[in-house]
Amino acid sequence: MSDQPVVTRFAPSPTGYLHIGGARTALFNWLFARHHGGQFRLRIEDTDRARSTDAATAAILRGMEWLGLDHDGEVVSQFERAERHAEVARQMLDSGHAYKCFSTQDEIAAFREAARAEGKSTLFRSPWRDADPADRPDAPYVIRMKAPRDGKTVIRDQVQGDVTFRNDQLDDMICLRSDGTPTYMLAVVVDDHDMGVTHVIRGDDHLNNAARQTLVYQAMGWDVPVWAHIPLIHGPDGKKLSKRHGALGVEEYQTMGYPAAAMRNYLARLGWSHGDDEFFTTEQAIEWFDLSGIGKSPSRFDFKKLDNLSGQHIAAMEDSHLMRELAAFLAATDQPMLSDAQNDVMSRAMYCLKERAKNFPQLLEKAAFALASRPIEPDEKAAKLLDDVSRGILKQLTPKLQDVSWTRDALEEVATAVAEANDAKFGKIAGPLRAALAGRTATPSVFDMMLVLGREETIARLNDATG
Repeated sequence: MSDQPVVTRFAPSPTGYLHIGGARTALFNWLFARHHGGQFRLRIEDTDRARSTDAATAAILRGMEWLGLDHDGEVVSQFERAERHAEVARQMLDSGHAYKCFSTQDEIAAFREAARAEGKSTLFRSPWRDADPADRPDAPYVIRMKAPRDGKTVIRDQVQGDVTFRNDQLDDMICLRSDGTPTYMLAVVVDDHDMGVTHVIRGDDHLNNAARQTLVYQAMGWDVPVWAHIPLIHGPDGKKLSKRHGALGVEEYQTMGYPAAAMRNYLARLGWSHGDDEFFTTEQAIEWFDLSGIGKSPSRFDFKKLDNLSGQHIAAMEDSHLMRELAAFLAATDQPMLSDAQNDVMSRAMYCLKERAKNFPQLLEKAAFALASRPIEPDEKAAKLLDDVSRGILKQLTPKLQDVSWTRDALEEVATAVAEANDAKFGKIAGPLRAALAGRTATPSVFDMMLVLGREETIARLNDATG
């Protein structure tokens, strides 16, 4: 298999949104394929018709698109390939690797009940496995895999190491139901083979399936893929991640305001590592990713780490890219889009906003001074800073701003001079200046605000506050 180009796949069931565990599985498969210059395929496992929905499929596709996980080739529908799955079951029947089982559900249930009562194994052994074809009734039947009864099946797993299953503990799994529909266990193997999948990277809750699926590969004389079963994600309390731990759907993280690059970085670090690197770009992740970096222990989801990484990505992002992501965030959360004028001032302000914002809501909060329009309504805390004395000092400052050179040094010099003329340090007028320019007490530096707003707007806001 070493000469074959790498093909990985992500195969979600469309029964809900794309959750964090699924997104990480998709990311690992995508990174591995991109690292090796191979293909990353997408298959929707929609055989459960009662639970599969088009809306869920759309949500999965949206989540992957937001994360930037592009797939190669067409999206494969497992349901649409049912006839091909059935064909393989019949081939196994013809080659003697499967058999027709006429046992009814009631008979199987009665066998298990009796076995439980006697303290014996409830693993069902079909009486039809080696029955004479002449004894077969004219009745509905399932096609069962004729699994080996002795020996061992070894899964050579790239994450878990060698995992051995005793064949006498494996059942003759059903491949084709009595209504002619294939089972999930068969469909997965046939699809992976037909799609040319070389590496199956998935959650370790599928590890037991690998043993039974290996038997199908062997029965058909197909190459067994490289297995890599990754530990599940736990919540901060060490229990399997669930709704009680907070947001689970990938789209929820988009609406919470995390950039996609930060989410990719964080998900990559959930269970995989490259030395001590915490913050890295997607290009670096592609360059570094390998299966040996995946740990054996479950990882814990930590919002503080995500916030920290998100802040680093926002700070490192090019302003134009940040503006595009911000627009996508506003659209995803049904908020009004920024006007051309607001986009312009926001772009100018980005240098003094992005260093301290951990997500887009925080970025917008810090940008409130730039996005607001006159007259600025100060909040309760800010209004208290605009007393008569403060207004008087601001009135002295305003005319001096008419002709000053509009640079940080010049602005700082003139503001400090006005404060000193009133026997005060600059800090004394910083609060009132914030209140006048932004209407709030927590803002970027007053000089950054003045530089972003420009001379005309700064003076107009000061006049409004002191008028």
